[in-house]
Amino acid sequence: MTAEPSLRTTSAPAPQQAPAATPGRLSSRAPARPPVLTVAVATAGSVAGLVLLVAIGARLDQVWLIPPLAASSALVFGAPALPLAQPRSVVGGQLLSALTGFAVLAVAGSSPWGAGVAGGLALGVMALARTPHSPAAATAVIVVAQSPDPAVFLALLAAASTLLVAVGTATGRLRPATRYPAYWW
Repeated sequence: MTAEPSLRTTSAPAPQQAPAATPGRLSSRAPARPPVLTVAVATAGSVAGLVLLVAIGARLDQVWLIPPLAASSALVFGAPALPLAQPRSVVGGQLLSALTGFAVLAVAGSSPWGAGVAGGLALGVMALARTPHSPAAATAVIVVAQSPDPAVFLALLAAASTLLVAVGTATGRLRPATRYPAYWW
């Protein structure tokens, strides 16, 4: 007795195959381009936040805009739903990373080696504190490389990162889809 092949199909769908690339065309798995209004609000918010940091810094004759804050701005305004962009991570991650940088500076002094260690250790400190914020690792590097006054630097960093969160919150109300912040603490 021979078994006849079953005509039934299984309940599992067949895996979908990616469309074949057409010669001469590039294919991409990148996400779709966001709506123009979303890009406009994010860009305007980021420019406003960063220019406000520069304006306050110029008025007080202090540097308020450091490169890691521009990267923080990119997260707050460009990816507002990510955990890395939430206020807890922006402010907490920046401050904890700066403190990590100051600890390394106190132990090892200012050197490229110490800066590398500080940047790496900042990752672990932020992970343990549940304040992941990748731009903040660069803040630890800046602290070791530049040796700023701790009291002044920490106060300015706290104020600047809080200001970015405040501008992000204000412009986040203008977004049609994603509101910022997703959570505070």
